[in-house]
Amino acid sequence: MSNTAQAIDPKLLEILVCPLTKGTLEYDRAKQELVSRQARLAYPIRDGIPIMLPEEARKLDESELARK
Repeated sequence: MSNTAQAIDPKLLEILVCPLTKGTLEYDRAKQELVSRQARLAYPIRDGIPIMLPEEARKLDESELARK
């Protein structure tokens, strides 16, 4: 994996939703994750591909949820 953060296609971001809540996702470019605040999960993006599997997602802690 490269150190340079890859951009994800904005059109893809418009159609992707959390598989659990069907809610919107926030793109965290620095961490290369798609964040579902409602589900309290962060889905990884590997090699430019969002991994939308709940079992692959990272649980968000309270401090991360408090940030906007």
